[in-house]
Amino acid sequence: MKIYRFDTEHLATVYVAAIIESLMATKANPVLGLATGATTVNLYRQLVEFHQQGLSFSHVTTVNLDEYVGLPAGHPQSYHQFMHCHLFEHLDIPADQTFLLNGVTTDVAAECERYDRIISSYPIDLQILGIGRNGHIGFNEPDISLKTLTHVITLSPDTIAANARFFSEPKAVPTQAITMGIQSILQAKVIILMAFGRNKAHSVKRALSGEVSTRVPASFLQMHPNVTFVLDKEAAIELGTETFFQLSRS
Repeated sequence: MKIYRFDTEHLATVYVAAIIESLMATKANPVLGLATGATTVNLYRQLVEFHQQGLSFSHVTTVNLDEYVGLPAGHPQSYHQFMHCHLFEHLDIPADQTFLLNGVTTDVAAECERYDRIISSYPIDLQILGIGRNGHIGFNEPDISLKTLTHVITLSPDTIAANARFFSEPKAVPTQAITMGIQSILQAKVIILMAFGRNKAHSVKRALSGEVSTRVPASFLQMHPNVTFVLDKEAAIELGTETFFQLSRS
């Protein structure tokens, strides 16, 4: 596991964007596993800038991590809409090469099976992750056990509270989501987890320095052979300086 600490979120996201660019340059048909949320906004802005400078995404396939249950694709807070507004509509990536979950399906079991087939058909080369304050990755919440494949999850009160700022009133916040499971995430060849801000510091520490536990889903990343944590100074504040054995940039 590699842990990189940067002075600013901007430097960190440029670094991750450069890794994605390198993958795109060296692999004929790269598959990116993508996340949503505030952590990814600047990364996607940087990728759009790369495209505006001439980088083509026409050979890229993307597979998203999760989606709220009950929000149609056109809802302002759906992850479909997030991806289109922040990334897809600014790139030359064909729509049929972008895979997202259907949050308003009438057959959730069939939708989960469909998505597992997609993940199997398009093995993910590089998975981008954020981390929740309670240690969740995707929408795999802390529990006594974790499901391995795509499934419906009831969101924790902490997650619902954290998401409330994006909705007009508390009762509008979705209470369920469909998410890739832990096994699906760990099948990616390379994983990069980004975390920025003091409010992520404790979950980062628990993911990196605690035992592997379903109570901290991100701790399962310790079992993966090629994981990089990309942090700003604030997110790394609870880690000892000896932790950064690979890189520390200013």
